[in-house]
Amino acid sequence: MSFGAAIASFFSKYATFSGRARRSEFWFAVLFTTLVSLAIGIIWPGTTLDLDGMSFQQASMPSNLWQLAIFVPSLALSWRRLHDVGRKGTYYLFILIPVVGWIMLFIQLVKDSQPGANAFGESVK
Repeated sequence: MSFGAAIASFFSKYATFSGRARRSEFWFAVLFTTLVSLAIGIIWPGTTLDLDGMSFQQASMPSNLWQLAIFVPSLALSWRRLHDVGRKGTYYLFILIPVVGWIMLFIQLVKDSQPGANAFGESVK
């Protein structure tokens, strides 16, 4: 899947949690959202709050709006990507386990697709 097609699919399947998503679709979307987040952070940097000698970085309004806008499609795409490797979407909740959960999820997201049909639909390759 090309970069443009992956981004179009990312936004057109905004809240589609069923079906499967190719590895390229997932990682192109991750690249796109990361680049846009970086650009927003450069153009509209947040503010720094100093409270009792501790500094806190507060995100800008455009950054907050962007993160809110991509929350549901990112979750849906991750869900579909897990379906593609034969896992239930609820496997995503492993991120709640500190450190180990992120590693377990990352391993599943980088795996190649299951060949042929699985319980979640036909192969997207």
